[in-house]
Amino acid sequence: MHEESERPQEKTTNENHEERKEREERLENEETEDEKLESDLLYTLEEVPPWYMSIFFGFQHYLTMAGGTIAIPFVISPFLCLGEEDPARGALVSTIFFHSGLITLLQTTFGVRLPIIQGGDFAYLVPTISILTTSFASCETLPLNNMTETAKEAVWQGRFNEIQGALAVAAVVQVLLGFTGAIGFVLTWITPLAIVPTVTLVGLSLFDVAIRQAAQHWGISVLTMVLMVLFSQYLRDVALPVPVWKKGRRVGTVNFLVFKCFPVLLSIFASWIVCAVLTSLDVFPERSPARTDATGSLMANSPWFRVPYPGQWGMPSVSAAGVVGMLAGTVASIIESVGDYYACARITGAPPPPTHAINRGIGIEGLGCVLAGLMGTGSGTSSCSQNIGAISITKVGSLRVVQYSAVIMILCGMFGKFGALFVTVPEPVVAGVFVVMFAMITAVGVSTLQYVDLGSSRNLFVFGISVFLGLGVPKWLDANPSVIQTGSLTANQVISVLLRTPMFVGGVLGFFLDNTIPGTDKERGVIAFRNRVRRGKDAPHVLQDTRCYDIPVGMDTIKRIQWLRWLPFSPTFRGLQGVRTTSQSNKGKV
Repeated sequence: MHEESERPQEKTTNENHEERKEREERLENEETEDEKLESDLLYTLEEVPPWYMSIFFGFQHYLTMAGGTIAIPFVISPFLCLGEEDPARGALVSTIFFHSGLITLLQTTFGVRLPIIQGGDFAYLVPTISILTTSFASCETLPLNNMTETAKEAVWQGRFNEIQGALAVAAVVQVLLGFTGAIGFVLTWITPLAIVPTVTLVGLSLFDVAIRQAAQHWGISVLTMVLMVLFSQYLRDVALPVPVWKKGRRVGTVNFLVFKCFPVLLSIFASWIVCAVLTSLDVFPERSPARTDATGSLMANSPWFRVPYPGQWGMPSVSAAGVVGMLAGTVASIIESVGDYYACARITGAPPPPTHAINRGIGIEGLGCVLAGLMGTGSGTSSCSQNIGAISITKVGSLRVVQYSAVIMILCGMFGKFGALFVTVPEPVVAGVFVVMFAMITAVGVSTLQYVDLGSSRNLFVFGISVFLGLGVPKWLDANPSVIQTGSLTANQVISVLLRTPMFVGGVLGFFLDNTIPGTDKERGVIAFRNRVRRGKDAPHVLQDTRCYDIPVGMDTIKRIQWLRWLPFSPTFRGLQGVRTTSQSNKGKV
């Protein structure tokens, strides 16, 4: 009996030994990759290039984020009933650039302190569209042509104020999650099967918006899509020589993957030029959406210099339906940002971000979204994943470069003509970009399934039900808008907005089913996902000097104040267990 009882224990020991050996091999491989990444960096996190090279690299970051960020005002303008010639369209673009620069500067200085650009997030678009289509009448039903300019302004600003209030109040939740340290607890319940339907449905639910705009002129839209595919896929490995500053020499050249870094902007500019040529030759008929003069006098009516400010579109209005609906976008944005923090740290050769840096980063992003609601950008801001990819290509991981980029964004946001120039891009061109970008968002969401055991019928059930009902329920409500009757108008609006938000329906279903249906952590992909995201936590080879995440001013004072160690966003915070250990050791010394 005694020998038989020892066999299972011996087998378990062997399995643990094999798992430990496999983990050590994986860490060794990651160490090699990290060393290679760090050695290839032209400038690491704390290195500062010459000021003129910093401007060049910073402008490059600005161009990278601009391609996705300018898409947001284009999407929401038709739902706001904004005319094509209304100067407010250009002002929206300028505002989102100005705001992104401010939050990027705040994030890189006092937040997570990684070279991450803050820009508009498509996760907020879905609830925004749901709120506008649920709480307001369709723009097609309004007699806009018979309205005065003052009446038109009242229409779109009334709608926009609703979005502003919903975003600002929902962002308060993000501020609390970050600065109270609750984000770490919440993330333990966020599994791959909760993330997949949430992110995937962001892209899938926007396909009808993209297709409807592309249908305005399929020729130009298809041309833009073809160019994006050509630049981002077929020519992505084609490098062109560009001048750069190199260590030990004044000026040199490096082969730069231009098409891989700027496929969106190159596609927009190329299609824009084609439209301009065809417009000058009168190939397009009058009032065609593909004409470059369709915006009329927008450029002339836009001011040269304008500083965006809170309340510029009026006071935000708050409704329960809007706030609850916008919370879905907030949750998706938090999940995406935390992943971006770890990815950026790895690419720039920095140690994995400590808890206090993540808490500050999410808290600062929440403050940024509160300011976005007050200022009126049309969308919340979060980390731009495309800029992290640009760092891996350019090998410039300097924090100072991103701060230069933030200043460039602020300056560009104050020039009204600059924002208006982007709005003159024909809608079919932007629609072609939408189709590709929304498709990529969908693919990114599905890619998280790599951590999950897809041979498990349990996982297939959770994924299938979440995505199917996430698409089906909103479509059913669109066809039956008056089906929800609770006896309370507020309750009707809240439920309607939530159930018309695909990412909320799919995300909640995935979260609930994956955390309640029995299944092992390995089967659900939890172990593999956390090892990937929190790589380096228990690895001895990873640099543990996290001083790069300290606040740049006042650290000597912060270290002397003992009670600051209890604050989750303080650089001296090491968790409650670390605080207790420190307190006990100090007590023993006394």
